[in-house]
Amino acid sequence: MVVPRHAEHDLTQPGVAEALFAHHRPSHVIHLAARVGGIGYNQAEPAPLFLDNLQMGVNVIEAARSVGVEKTTILGTVCSYPKFTPVPFREESIWDGYPEETNAPYGIAKKALLVHAQVNQQQYGQRFAFVIPTNLYGPGDKFHESVSHVIPALIKKCAEAKEHGADKVHVWGTGSASRDYLFVRDAADAIVLAAELHDATEPLNLGNNREITIRETAETIARIVGFSGDLVWDSTKPDGQPRRRVDASRAEAALGWHAHTSFEQGLRETVEWFLANRAVAEAAPR
Repeated sequence: MVVPRHAEHDLTQPGVAEALFAHHRPSHVIHLAARVGGIGYNQAEPAPLFLDNLQMGVNVIEAARSVGVEKTTILGTVCSYPKFTPVPFREESIWDGYPEETNAPYGIAKKALLVHAQVNQQQYGQRFAFVIPTNLYGPGDKFHESVSHVIPALIKKCAEAKEHGADKVHVWGTGSASRDYLFVRDAADAIVLAAELHDATEPLNLGNNREITIRETAETIARIVGFSGDLVWDSTKPDGQPRRRVDASRAEAALGWHAHTSFEQGLRETVEWFLANRAVAEAAPR
């Protein structure tokens, strides 16, 4: 197994993916590389979010075809779904409207890769699996404030507030938006199963089948971290997509998979990892 890193292999550049695959001759490729961030990052960097993710995906797909990779598994994103998709999100709804505005550049770039996979399979017989995980979290996440998503951002804020004896933590939005969180280990299990078992470009949702508000998320994190002060909601900041929960029944049927990790257990493991790996967790993105 080879896990290339951006510092050595910039997949946005022409020829890099093809040279990498030609050297290692993989039978399977799982495309996980992405430029990602939270709402603030999405607002500040929409152009590279769109272009870099599109270029990486296109380069990986075409390199896999050129070199003769047996199968390519691609990670899409729940951000591709329309802003007001009926809950739970079903795969057939992905083309029913425009994504939530702060997510659109990233979501549309990833959705374009679904089309790329479908037409390459149709014309060239290239084999794919395409999975759409909901909001991922867990050990190894990005905690730097410039790119962190909601769970790592709140863990870092609550931990720092506790350490400094602060009596309040400011949280973006109203707290009313909801998310369907999937622990990274459960997601990894599903991705491997999709690479092994699912031979189609019709996407598979991966989720935990539980809708949790941002308010409940923040309160649970504060309790686990041990922060007993107030959570102050800043309603001048965006909530992002109003609701998220995916219907993962197609993946459950196709892969025999379902998520095992409870939200409480997953958060505890994530907090423990963060506290034990502060330097790595809080490193600025490169």
